[in-house]
Amino acid sequence: MNIKFIIIILGEPYSTFSEIVGKYFTDIKIHKKIIVIIGNKSLFEKQLNKLRYNLDIKEIESLKEAKKNTLNIINVDFQYKKIFGNISIKSRKYIENCFDLSLNLIRNQEAKYILINGPISKKSFLSKRFLGITEYLSSKTKSKNEVMLIYNKDLSVTPLTTHIPIKFVSKNISKKKIIDNIQSIITFYKKYLKKKIKIAVLGLNPHCETIDKFSEEEHIIKPAIKNLKNKGVDINGPFSADTFFLNENIKKYDLVMGMYHDQVLTPIKTLFKFNAINITIGLPFIRISPDHGPNFRMLGMNKSNPSSFYYAMKFIEKL
Repeated sequence: MNIKFIIIILGEPYSTFSEIVGKYFTDIKIHKKIIVIIGNKSLFEKQLNKLRYNLDIKEIESLKEAKKNTLNIINVDFQYKKIFGNISIKSRKYIENCFDLSLNLIRNQEAKYILINGPISKKSFLSKRFLGITEYLSSKTKSKNEVMLIYNKDLSVTPLTTHIPIKFVSKNISKKKIIDNIQSIITFYKKYLKKKIKIAVLGLNPHCETIDKFSEEEHIIKPAIKNLKNKGVDINGPFSADTFFLNENIKKYDLVMGMYHDQVLTPIKTLFKFNAINITIGLPFIRISPDHGPNFRMLGMNKSNPSSFYYAMKFIEKL
C-alpha cells in the first residue's frame, strides 16, 4: 500500500501527547512517510521547549509544501492563556477545527494518507453527542459499519459493540453484525498486511450459558460462526471469556472478537500494556489512535510512556 502522508492531530491541547510526540521525534529522525501535524504551532512549540525537546518545526499552508524527514505543521488557531492547563469544554471548537482540517486534507485519498489522532477527552469534547471518536469520525465521513480493531502483531481483538452501557449490549449484537465486522477485518488484513488470519469468537454470557429463555450464543453467535465457516473463514467459538486468554489458547489465534468493549480490551491491555494501537476500519482512510489517554495530571512531568505511539509509527512505516 502506497501510504505517503501521516497526518497527526495533536488532540487535547492540555494532554501529555506533546510530550509523547516530542520523545518520539527526538529519538527517530528518519521517516519513510511525510509527517504533517495538525494543531496550534505556538502552544505545541512552547510545551516542547518547556519539556526540553528542541525540535525544528516547519509551518506549511498546504501538503505541497511538506517535506520528508521534517516536522511539518499546519497551524490551527487556539487562544490559550497557559502552556499547561486543565482539560475543559473550551477546547471543543479547536479540536473540531483540527479534525475538519485533517478530513478535508485526506478526503477521498485512501491510498495516500493515514490519520493519527492524539488523545481526546470524550467527556469534554464529545459530551453526549457521540459514543466515542470512532463514532464521531464515522458521522463526519458519513461512513457505516465502522469496526474497532485493537492491533498487536501477536494478537488483536475487536469488540462487536463499542462505547455503550453493558445493559444495552445484548440488544446491539446480531448475526449480520458479527459477519460484517469479521469480513471487514479479514479484508483489512489481506489488503494491508497480506495475512490470512485465524479468528476466535467469545460468547456473551458467563460460560456461554444462560438461564434466560433466549441464548445469544445459540441464536446469534453460533449461526454467525457457521455462516462464516461455510464461506471458508478460519473461525471458531463461541468460547467462554473467563478462561480464553490463557497462553495455550491465544497462541492459536490472530484475532479475538468479543461482544462488548471491556471483554476484550481489558485482557489485551493486560497482556501487551501500551504495545497496541486502536485502528478504525470502515472509514474512507485508515485511522489510528495510540493507546494514550489525555492524562492531564502528568502534564509537564516528562514521565509519560510513549510506547503506543512508537508502536503506531512502526506499524505505519511498514505500509
